Amino acid sequence: MVGTLINVGAIAAGTAVGVFTGGKLPARIRETVLVGIGLVMLLVGVQMAVGSRRILIVLGSVLLGAVLGEALRIEERLERFGELLQEKFAGERSGSLGEAFVTSSIFFCVGPMAVLGPMADGLGSGYSLLVIKAVMDAFCAVAFAASLGWGVGLGAVSILVYQGSITLFAQGISSVLTDPMIVEMTATGGVVIMAVAIKTLKLMELRSANLVPAIGVAPVLVALADKVGAFF
Repeated sequence: MVGTLINVGAIAAGTAVGVFTGGKLPARIRETVLVGIGLVMLLVGVQMAVGSRRILIVLGSVLLGAVLGEALRIEERLERFGELLQEKFAGERSGSLGEAFVTSSIFFCVGPMAVLGPMADGLGSGYSLLVIKAVMDAFCAVAFAASLGWGVGLGAVSILVYQGSITLFAQGISSVLTDPMIVEMTATGGVVIMAVAIKTLKLMELRSANLVPAIGVAPVLVALADKVGAFF
């Protein structure tokens, strides 16, 4: 859970900076930093994807995962859920600690990186994704805290519980996953990360959250391929 703890610390630090500076960080600096993060994210995604030894498994995982994600309308439901919570707290407790907590929690917890990062950490693939997410969250926390105050820092609690649970879950299932499964899951995750990077860089508007199921599809396809003796 090292990556999640780094993420928690980054949000806390960003909140403190936002409260004390009042959001004086120029927008152009925030935008350029975001571009830099997007480029590094793209590089990480490529590095993860090229590790595949059975590229057709990755292709099948992405295709089936996309179909499943679109059928479930994951991104749409996540966005709507966030909107409902924000409307509730904005209407009942505008400017309150509760509004800051909910707003920041939604932003920090919703999205592919909040799933892929702790999954990679739990499966032993490292926590570089969570470090990238931590930097991004820190800059966002600065902006949020400048207008919403210290309550933004409470979003770190949500991160600790949410991402920590995913990491523990990944550690639990790692014993039943074979090395080939983890390799193809990692490669498939790299493709999803590239989609997130493209969206972050505003090169194309993608429903990247709808690709997340592909990660779960990958080990299933590896198992099926091994069972039928298919050569991928």
